[in-house]
Amino acid sequence: MRSEITDALVVGGGAAGMAAAVELDQQGFSVALIEREDELGGVLLQCIHNGFGLQEFNEELTGPEYAERWIETVKKSKIQVFTSSTLTEINLLERNLKECFIYSAVHGVLRFTTRTVVLAMGCRERNRGNVLIPGTRPAGVYTAGLAQRMVNIDGYIPGKEVVIVGSGDIGLIMARRMQWVGAKVHGVVEIQPYPSGLTRNISQCLHDFDIPLYLSHVVSRIHGIDRVEAVDITPLKNGVPDQSRTFRQKCDTLLLSVGLIPENELSKQVGIELNPLTGGPMVDSMLMSNIEGVFAAGNVLHVHDLVDFVSAEARLAGQKAGAYLRGWRPKLEVQVKPGANVKYVNPTKVDPTGQSEIFLRPLIVSNHVSLTLSLDGTVIKRQKKAHVQPSEMIRIKVNSKIFDQHTLKGDTKIVVGLEEMD
Repeated sequence: MRSEITDALVVGGGAAGMAAAVELDQQGFSVALIEREDELGGVLLQCIHNGFGLQEFNEELTGPEYAERWIETVKKSKIQVFTSSTLTEINLLERNLKECFIYSAVHGVLRFTTRTVVLAMGCRERNRGNVLIPGTRPAGVYTAGLAQRMVNIDGYIPGKEVVIVGSGDIGLIMARRMQWVGAKVHGVVEIQPYPSGLTRNISQCLHDFDIPLYLSHVVSRIHGIDRVEAVDITPLKNGVPDQSRTFRQKCDTLLLSVGLIPENELSKQVGIELNPLTGGPMVDSMLMSNIEGVFAAGNVLHVHDLVDFVSAEARLAGQKAGAYLRGWRPKLEVQVKPGANVKYVNPTKVDPTGQSEIFLRPLIVSNHVSLTLSLDGTVIKRQKKAHVQPSEMIRIKVNSKIFDQHTLKGDTKIVVGLEEMD
């Protein structure tokens, strides 16, 4: 067994992991970057469509191009990179040190002793078992992400007659991709009365290809013995399936784009408190979990809609982890809570003496909305929003000036809400 000592261990070599590792390296700390796949880049490598990098690099890139920018930066750094390596265990030692065991077909067994760990494992797809679609269990049912990898990386076409469940971004992008490879997409079925993906993807991936979008519908049954033969599609009336209007759509493939779950089995193992609203760790103003010296950023913390946000948040986690390594802590933190029409906020605490960013996920689809930050019942910030919807996360910058006229105490809290305007 090979033993290593490092200031920081970053788990996950995708957009979040690379950004956090680079930030820590630039601050002069020793960093090891662990990635279970054979190369860095994460899911970006299979996302060959464009739309990445507009905020991070001020230009539009494909997923592999975006990953390449970060990979080149990592190569120029002093970061130790361990690919084909899986972190399976984190043990807490004295003096807040962490003992991490990594298993690798290339490097063998590695034992790292580190002062900080940054979790950046990303997320995984929900599958048929999570949404409980009745029917038989034939071949031809895939998650949209798996189908994307099959087409873009492995060169396989999963089927020719396709129905997609869920209008999340990956499902929309795969609708277009399947059309491009010669398949026929018969429709995208969405349980909500509004799309789950970005507006631009609805336009570019469905409207441009005349692919039907069935809002307030569900796939109520799968038919087929050896292979999917058809699915039943049922509209909802007041949230309840209207079986009298069910219709059958022939297909040989069903792709599921039914949501993402932060990858937090490792977090549970080490005893990290998870946020029931996001599935990711509860973090403070430093993006640090309840375990001293363990940070989280990117889709392992909460599912983002833009990779540019992932990189920005992970860079911040690297900055805060570096501050932690230098012994810095905020003197006071203010709690942040979701208010009206907000599903969750992240982080759940902010430092009132510095610049902070709060991410929130709306619960409503609405035009002309007022976003409010209230401190113990007093509105301290108000911002108009022309349009909000659950598929598009909102990022708010908060600086110390808004706290100047207020007395802050240990139980002070900010409530973030969305008010619909007439």
